[in-house]
Amino acid sequence: MISKACISALALALLAAGPVQAQQPTKIGMITTLSGPGGYLGEDVRDGFNLAVELEGGKLGGTPVQVVVEDDALKPGQAKELVERFMKTEKMKILTGIIFSNVAAAVVPDVLDNGGVYVSPNAGPSNFAGKECHKNYFVTSWQNDTLHESAGQNATNLGYKKAVVLAPNYQAGTDAIAGFKRFFKGEVVKEIYTRLDQTDFAAEMAQIRAAKPDVVFQFHPGGLGITFARQYAQAGLLTEVPMVVAAPSLDSVILKAIGDAALGVNISSHWNSDFDNPANKTFVAAFQKKYNRIPSYYASQGYDTALAIAAALKATGGKVDDVNAFSAAMRKADFQSVRGAFKFGPNQHPVHDWYSLKVEKGADGQLAIVTKGKVLSAHGDFYAKDCKL
Repeated sequence: MISKACISALALALLAAGPVQAQQPTKIGMITTLSGPGGYLGEDVRDGFNLAVELEGGKLGGTPVQVVVEDDALKPGQAKELVERFMKTEKMKILTGIIFSNVAAAVVPDVLDNGGVYVSPNAGPSNFAGKECHKNYFVTSWQNDTLHESAGQNATNLGYKKAVVLAPNYQAGTDAIAGFKRFFKGEVVKEIYTRLDQTDFAAEMAQIRAAKPDVVFQFHPGGLGITFARQYAQAGLLTEVPMVVAAPSLDSVILKAIGDAALGVNISSHWNSDFDNPANKTFVAAFQKKYNRIPSYYASQGYDTALAIAAALKATGGKVDDVNAFSAAMRKADFQSVRGAFKFGPNQHPVHDWYSLKVEKGADGQLAIVTKGKVLSAHGDFYAKDCKL
């Protein structure tokens, strides 16, 4: 017969074991840009990602998660140090968050070499999309070139014949110009490369005026885009030479900052806040309720990234130690994207539609980015053919 003392001891042991047996949250490392002119881009990715976690009650795919966020300050060296801490000290397997391609170039190989999975919510440099693709590397946003291929197609559809193109002289900038030129059927009369830390574009404005184009394509994300657009309008060029840009050069934050200087600008994007699908309506309403602002493209990408990871966690029962199994689940893209149709191509970059948008004034007199039509359907990227997974 079991004594009362033994029963009490057993009960205490079970109580003590309870917390140990409880499922510990899976840590997800988010290294992103939260400071400097591009800081709001990382903030939006973070907020979109965290919103998806909150809507699932602190879980993704039924798995409790802890999102650990750190600022890379747009410094590749700082990002590398964070990766080492996340992976070697905190034993994280899933990393995400990077905004800028020069930071991604420094960080992604370290994640993959150390047996992790990297899911990009923004940066999609060309060198990781082709021969250097990897089975544990995914991009949910775009491949850098495709973003600007859509702008080139949009400019062609709008009938423009002569373009001046500008972008910062780094990986995403060179990808941007390559992408635009690939789909623009007119003549590029001048290519101009700027700096990531540039604040004065007077020389570039003079070069645009001298080249006499009928359209300008420029890629300047975040604070750079605000500065460029303001100076473009101040130089009187807005009324002389229209701009055709891709999403990062005119998002909701830039629109709010520059006001009427954005009126009439043509944009191309894979997503807009007015998309009429259930997933997007849920996202936009929840984002506005929580953060009291209209979500940007970056916020939508952070949200979609969380949904993609959630689908993989659900398929693996929350297990991430078997990285191959997790990546196999990721490839299925079994989630409802806020942009509509979505799948991963053979290089694990998106295949999706691209749309033409335009800045217009509504009946209330407020500026808005309005979807006008489709530019490209089920569009993959140029480098997928070179990826052998």
